[in-house]
Amino acid sequence: MNVLLLQLRYLDSREDEQIRGITMKSSAISLHHRNGDQEFLLNLIDSPGHVDFSSEVSTAVRLCDGALVLVDAVEGVCPQTQVVLRQAWLENIRPVLVINKMDRLIMELKLTSMEAHDHLKKILEQVNAVTGSLFTSKVLEERAEKDKEEEEEEEETMAGEQVYDWSAGLDQVDDSHLYFSPEQGNVVFASAVDGWGFRTQQFADLYSQKMGVRAAVLQKTLWGDFYLNAKAKRIMKGAQVNPRNVPSAPQPGTEPLPLVSITHFLNLHGGKAELLKTVSDTGEFQKEGTEGASSVKRILCSLQAKGKKPLFVQLVLDNIWSLYDAVVVQRDKDRVEKVVSSLGVTLMPRDLRHSDPKVLLSAICSQWLPVSKAVLSMVCEKLPSPLDISEERVEKLMSVGARRFDSLPEETQELKTAFLQCSSAENAPVIIFVSKMFAVDPQALPQHKQRPLNQEEMARRRELARQRHAERMAAAETHQSTPEDRDAEPDSAKTEPEEEQKEVFVAFARVYSGKVKKGQKVFVLGPKYDPAQGLQLLSEGSSDSEVPHLFRCSLQTLYLLMGRELEELEEVPAGNVLGIGGLEDFVLKSATLSVSPACPPFTPISMEATPIVRVAIEAKHPSEMPKLVRGMRLLNQADPCAQILIQETGEHVLVTAGEVHLQRCLDDLRERFAKVEISVSKPIIPFRETVVRPPKVDMVNEELGKQQKVAVIRQVKEESPQGRLSDGVHVDPGGLVTITTPNRLVTVSVRAMALPHEVTCLLESSSDVIRTLEQVSMSLREGRTLDVSARTLEAIAGLKAQLESLLQGRRWRDVVDQIWAFGPRRSGPNILLNSLKDYQRPSLWHSLDRASRSSQAAPALRDFDNSIVSGFQLATLSGPMCEEPMMGVCFSVEKWDVQTSAPLKEDAAASPDVSGGGAAGHVQAATDCYGPVSGQLIAVMKEACRQAFQAQPQRLMAAMYTCEIVATADVLGRVYGVLGKREGRVLQEEMKEGTDVFIIKAVLPVAESFGFADEIRKRTSGLASPQLVFSHWEVISSDPFWVPTTEEEYLHFGEKADSDNAALKYMNAVRRRKGLYVEEKLVEHGEKQRTLGKNK
Repeated sequence: MNVLLLQLRYLDSREDEQIRGITMKSSAISLHHRNGDQEFLLNLIDSPGHVDFSSEVSTAVRLCDGALVLVDAVEGVCPQTQVVLRQAWLENIRPVLVINKMDRLIMELKLTSMEAHDHLKKILEQVNAVTGSLFTSKVLEERAEKDKEEEEEEEETMAGEQVYDWSAGLDQVDDSHLYFSPEQGNVVFASAVDGWGFRTQQFADLYSQKMGVRAAVLQKTLWGDFYLNAKAKRIMKGAQVNPRNVPSAPQPGTEPLPLVSITHFLNLHGGKAELLKTVSDTGEFQKEGTEGASSVKRILCSLQAKGKKPLFVQLVLDNIWSLYDAVVVQRDKDRVEKVVSSLGVTLMPRDLRHSDPKVLLSAICSQWLPVSKAVLSMVCEKLPSPLDISEERVEKLMSVGARRFDSLPEETQELKTAFLQCSSAENAPVIIFVSKMFAVDPQALPQHKQRPLNQEEMARRRELARQRHAERMAAAETHQSTPEDRDAEPDSAKTEPEEEQKEVFVAFARVYSGKVKKGQKVFVLGPKYDPAQGLQLLSEGSSDSEVPHLFRCSLQTLYLLMGRELEELEEVPAGNVLGIGGLEDFVLKSATLSVSPACPPFTPISMEATPIVRVAIEAKHPSEMPKLVRGMRLLNQADPCAQILIQETGEHVLVTAGEVHLQRCLDDLRERFAKVEISVSKPIIPFRETVVRPPKVDMVNEELGKQQKVAVIRQVKEESPQGRLSDGVHVDPGGLVTITTPNRLVTVSVRAMALPHEVTCLLESSSDVIRTLEQVSMSLREGRTLDVSARTLEAIAGLKAQLESLLQGRRWRDVVDQIWAFGPRRSGPNILLNSLKDYQRPSLWHSLDRASRSSQAAPALRDFDNSIVSGFQLATLSGPMCEEPMMGVCFSVEKWDVQTSAPLKEDAAASPDVSGGGAAGHVQAATDCYGPVSGQLIAVMKEACRQAFQAQPQRLMAAMYTCEIVATADVLGRVYGVLGKREGRVLQEEMKEGTDVFIIKAVLPVAESFGFADEIRKRTSGLASPQLVFSHWEVISSDPFWVPTTEEEYLHFGEKADSDNAALKYMNAVRRRKGLYVEEKLVEHGEKQRTLGKNK
């Protein structure tokens, strides 16, 4: 039965999952398990392992109390293993380990049991190293918070000498329960394909009776450096020789190793007198390279190999290796019969006669060491039940964004008790979290399935069929229906099912508190719902519909999730995973449901996969475009990671995490959601635009003078269509751009500078903190009070401190306090600086001042402050090179002059101060022929930023994948060939110890990644498999506007300089796709006469 299930892949119900052999979506199943005298109901969620579907893992982790982490026994810890462990850590769920594919160590790698033991130890060390790094970062973070609180208390209470504690606090925290160790019972060694798996506890119980040793003692010593002393009948420590105890040859210039220590070492480890002949009479090692020295090394290596067998090898692995040798390798029937009789296994005659030895092996192992029993028993004993949810996890779920738990209303804080109790009582508040919505074929719903009929229903249907047959016969005799009617009937019958065929969405959810009943009324809490505001409005007599982001709905149907099968339920108690029907009009991707409006929305699910691959989609037949739009809306709801965008040009764009994810989404559109033929564009490659510091050498590495550098830059800009200067724009040799509004009333001067790479990376990784900073600053400008947690303020202060440490030097002096805004979208990796001497606006870091946060007064800003920021945001959102967002650029506003003319004075007097940064501030300017002054200033600021950008050396930034390739030594050269062809760069290459498998780590441009996996598999005949994960943005070194300007460059590159320029190729491709002007010469000399020759 186990073999049949493994072949069927029960939880991989999609056709493409069966074809590819990978899991693409999370699916749940409820399992009943008896462990001893207790019975358990386990909700198992199978999540994908492919990097493109990490979002499905995120949706599953939120609903679980524990996690089964699977690690390949051959490949060990992969990047995806680290991602899964980090997701489990962030969600505060406890993991257990399953080391799968143990059969590969025997059949593929041909390892001995001793070598396999060493290999497994290394895998455990790798997994525990990941867990240890996560634990260390948490402890250090908590210690830093505690130290800061103590410092603040000391500053307030006393002054004087301070005693600093330099310890990290790691030695004061017990972390033994966090790591994976077989003696703790949280590790299973398994081979799912052969149906066996075990924990050391099973063998401890088995051998405790035979050896007369307590099972608890065997459990602790079965894994580790312990061996069985047969003579003394005792378990002793020191099975293997510790390399630290092995004497090594002395270094040159040191004292020779005495003969006594070598003799003592050899005697300790069973050495004989003749082994000492290789040592000189004086007791010294002979010189390097002589026969004696190599002999000593061989002796010591042989002694290392002659160490005692650990208990795990002797009692566990040797038995499994012997079973494989007898059944699969030797196929010795006599030995098989002895093994079967000793194990007490009952086999069917057909299993013994089967030609495939794997069938016989599975039949033996599934009875001797069933993998299901080992895994489910570990889950029941080591993973927490829903009743054991921690307070830390509850507070983390209930604290959204910058809000801290103690700032929530009292009614909301009281719900914490309901979470911790996880009660199914009638008076317990119902709290449900929906992690995703998934589409179901209507015919697969329980209410549409055929059920067995009783005798009365069968008789009734028989009578109805008899009546319909009689009516048809009567109609045929009287010719009442014309041929046209008969032709029309099938058409109408065909159209009705098509109209009825509509995808049904079921919510993938978990009950955290209360008992959910069919038809129950609950509130749907949107992600922006504020329980304090909702409770206040409801207490004032407002209806549910008047509360923002609060909706009331009915739970129409409840389902038990059994893979692709659904079973209808009447009620579901707390702690269970379930499916809910009828929420497709209320929930887009995820949501929180509760009967209490005091419940806050849960924190959003953190997605590890970054959607990066874009394609434009349209219907082949324009009349079917409405069906495609509806299908894309359904796909957006069904896939937690896919994004659907409508660009300004009207194109419908699908954004996915990778090539495999893209293919799955397109298949779903064609076959399931839209059911129309679609046209898909080539992948839309994302780029970023940036500037770099002026070069010091030319393309042939000749040093450039200062005047020549400026001349080169200006010449390039004048020749490019993007760099042509309009009226009213002045660019000085230093790159300062001055531009005036069309009505000649406002003049702005802007300079662009390249940010250091470290600052750009910091801003990109701190986008959430910057977004929170902007929200706090906006609330202060509007006079509102926003409760901000101490951790959020510390994160903002930490960001400021990091920026101050990174922005050092003369040009960046005191620049952090001058930051005006971040962009684009107010949280991007670009900076706007206020370098105006006569305009001292409130700092962006104003929220860190406690006095200013407690004050309700909004700080005064200069008129049109918001226009400057808006122009900066527009400029950084689409750069001049190919209308892609900017990255790593700092714009400094160094001049802002306003002519005090009569119209502008009236405008300034009539308009209030702008509470900059949002749509709340409005400037009503006197309208002239050029429009409002605020609008002119936005356009001028945008143009000034673009011109300042073009006054510096421009570069494109390409999105990069981190590529990890597992390949054998035979195909290593072909792998490097494919990487080189696609502009890849190898970072690291290492060989798996004891195998011929190499792990290659490289970076690959996203633009060159499409078809990469298929090509590398074809070139290597399937012996290499890559995994691509989005990593970072990287500057393309080549200048897209470069032309030869020096004599050396003309001699080296020629007058045309038409060598391959990757940046120019990418830039022109993007401009051509967007319909922008592309400077390319189709015909160089149009008047030249062509001579066409014909072959006669």
